[in-house]
Amino acid sequence: MAGSNIYFERYAYPKRYLDYLPGADISLIVVLPCHDEPALNDSLEALNHCEVSFPVEVIVVINASEQAPEEVKERNNKTYHTALEWAKSAQNPKINFHFILDNNLPRKHAGVGVARKIGMDEAARMFEAINRPEGVILCFDADCLCTPNLLSEVASYFEKYPGSPGCSIHFEHPLEGPLDPEVYSGILYYELHLRYYVDALKYAGFPYAFQTIGSSMAVRSSVYQKQGGMNRRKAGEDFYFLHKIIPLGGFGQVNTTTVIPSPRVSHRVPFGTGRAVGEWMAGEKEVHLTYHPEIFKELKVLLGQVDSFFVLDLEQIEDRVGSMPKSVCEFLESRHFDSKIKEIKGQSSTLGSFRKRFFQWFDGFLALKFVHFSRDNFHPNVPTEEAVDWLFAQKGVEASRDLKGKLLRLRELDKSSSC
Repeated sequence: MAGSNIYFERYAYPKRYLDYLPGADISLIVVLPCHDEPALNDSLEALNHCEVSFPVEVIVVINASEQAPEEVKERNNKTYHTALEWAKSAQNPKINFHFILDNNLPRKHAGVGVARKIGMDEAARMFEAINRPEGVILCFDADCLCTPNLLSEVASYFEKYPGSPGCSIHFEHPLEGPLDPEVYSGILYYELHLRYYVDALKYAGFPYAFQTIGSSMAVRSSVYQKQGGMNRRKAGEDFYFLHKIIPLGGFGQVNTTTVIPSPRVSHRVPFGTGRAVGEWMAGEKEVHLTYHPEIFKELKVLLGQVDSFFVLDLEQIEDRVGSMPKSVCEFLESRHFDSKIKEIKGQSSTLGSFRKRFFQWFDGFLALKFVHFSRDNFHPNVPTEEAVDWLFAQKGVEASRDLKGKLLRLRELDKSSSC
């Protein structure tokens, strides 16, 4: 049992589900939220086939809202009992599976955020009980597969980088398989959009440019608690969570293994992979578009001046900003930049502290807000192929002519980048 701890007393999910004391040598716990998921056993098999030389705990949170249709709750019940039976014959002696079933989550909060929070809080309690605050919580999803080295490579990363608070893990959606061929066409566009956005932020000089995919991220238990744990958002919980972790410094990218998210249609969340593919299947034209490259060119102008803001006086900064693209000027004005930069300068005695404070303000949320502001007011979306070809040109790479070739090349480039 965990002792006195302010996180568990004030911020953790109030209900306890597991009364289990893991072995003292546990350093990695995997958490999977599962809602109305028919293929959970496939994900469990993928984890069970991972090659590990150390013990691992896996927590599966099968969940539904108290107001979910009875047929959903019945399917969850079936999934739960099927998973329990499956676990009895699981052959990997290093991996121990735990299953939580709650079909009555409060309507106000029920969703992937609270389900992920329940599992991560249980994992954190396990680490607390064995005094392993640096233990790693690995997030996975109940419709994902992975390469057999997932667990060992994530553990190896955290051993190699003891100061790292967390990491993002390389992912690749399937590009062919048993689903409708149109599904795979849709996922091509969606994954290209995801990779283009992060790589374009890197081009602009944004220091916190990482993928924020809930099924392919990991964090230390101590960091998880200090940052207030997982939020209860019904979508985008991963983005908001990781953008509290990334600015801590030392956040990494694990490219030596691969998570394989499902490309299937889903309407369980208002945005994300399943929703995007569903919109593609419904013929919605916006799906094959992405952000205009001009947005990132103009963002690069702003971010390229951050260091100069430290040495310039406020009047000089105002003049410098006034010469920037109109989208930058208007966005900064809408965010009360004059007073904010004065505050940041007043709190910073060195360039390093100034940069840290500046990007605590201009963080991942604000970067995305700028992109959307510029899209809505200055630079409408463009075809994804056009934007990705521009990105290849910035990288000095010849672009493939076909869409699949573009994605495969971009994956290759992303995977070859350092962690």
